[in-house]
Amino acid sequence: MLRVAVVGSGPSGVYTAQALVEQEAVPDVHVHVLDRLPCPYGLVRYGVAPDHEKIKSLQNTLRRVLEHPRVGFLGHVRVGADGLSPERLLGLYHAVVYCVGAATDRRLGIPGEDLAGSLSATEFVSWYSAHPDAAPRGFPLGARSVVVIGVGNVAVDVARVLARSADELRPTDVPQAALGVLAASRVTDVHMVGRRGPAQARFTTKELRELGTLPGADVLVDPAETALDPAVTDLSELPAVCRRNVQVLRDWAARPPRGRDRRIHLRFRLRPVALLPAPDGERVAGVRFERTVPDGRGGITGTGRFEEIDAQLVLRSVGYRGVPLPGLPFDAERGTVPHAQGRVLRDGRPSPGEYVAGWIKRGPTGVIGSNRPCAKETAAALLSDAAVLAGRVVADDPVAALRGLGQEPVEWRGWQAIEAAEAELGRTLGRASVKIPDWAGLLAAAGGGRDRPSPSGTV
Repeated sequence: MLRVAVVGSGPSGVYTAQALVEQEAVPDVHVHVLDRLPCPYGLVRYGVAPDHEKIKSLQNTLRRVLEHPRVGFLGHVRVGADGLSPERLLGLYHAVVYCVGAATDRRLGIPGEDLAGSLSATEFVSWYSAHPDAAPRGFPLGARSVVVIGVGNVAVDVARVLARSADELRPTDVPQAALGVLAASRVTDVHMVGRRGPAQARFTTKELRELGTLPGADVLVDPAETALDPAVTDLSELPAVCRRNVQVLRDWAARPPRGRDRRIHLRFRLRPVALLPAPDGERVAGVRFERTVPDGRGGITGTGRFEEIDAQLVLRSVGYRGVPLPGLPFDAERGTVPHAQGRVLRDGRPSPGEYVAGWIKRGPTGVIGSNRPCAKETAAALLSDAAVLAGRVVADDPVAALRGLGQEPVEWRGWQAIEAAEAELGRTLGRASVKIPDWAGLLAAAGGGRDRPSPSGTV
């Protein structure tokens, strides 16, 4: 028997577990999928917008893996600064695979970024997705104008949620408090702004097109900003997804506004240079942008021409970055753990029994499906090391050992109890299943008791 711990229950972690147990070369592999949260699925539960039911249905695929007879889910297990060290965890299992993602946002590094009302898109997503670490406060949706800096799929999700009505969001699992705040929102204009041209935007065409289907919002595009970079003479020279994106944007630019209550403005070739304060000096009141042009080397350069957009809420969506996990090596420049085909490298040499997969391995790139081949590569490396790994002395009962080390794992039946509680909460509110948004509520539903502190020391 080979016992493996996978740290992280998002797609990369579950795909790693699947690759380990659905193969025949090493027949008796048992996997525990650990997570700091009492709920599985990672960003599929806490990062996919609530109105994206088709993508959220991926949970059913991940569920089938976690219900495999040789896979177990252990939530509410802390690894790192406030929990088990990698060394201690490796003492319980023959191997440990870290699938901990990229847990922080990139910053803009411009004046005014810390003004009230300036936040990361991830904070906003965590709030409307009921992540228990999200600050227990509403967002300043008394704002009439919002600037979203970034033109990737997360930026599109944020813009779409801001432009939806409460009636459109009520059938989803958005938490009740967030639904109430969104229902009272006064937002009329959402500006999604990119530094480069439309052909370099990172959103997928499917996500982009969804903006045009919103019943209560117009999508506005300046025809001049859909022009191609000078080095590109024809759309046919672009990759297919870029070509489709530009064509969608040009179609919108040619369409007259329909006079709807909300407007989504898609802007390009504007680089943020400062967030502007309100008269009180405390809150954000706008963003100053510099017009950019291609520099001929694949980048952009400023033109010295500036534009200001009023905004009482600014959400940055300019990418993610991995953070160090105490006890593991870390490449600060890349924001990843050094590895060779998934094997963790310490001082340039593979560390026996330690592996990585997902964004902490390759950086925050690709879509959900990109995690599958990444996980398979890591699993293949681990399985090729199986003969050596099996010789390590490990715990006979890792769950009991975790409890002996002060952890209080939430097992699969605890997660099922959370699901049942969320379904019941939805029934009492006349809605579908509604997420429980706080640590105390989740742990109480799992059978952990309302007074148990969260990993951060708060409830």
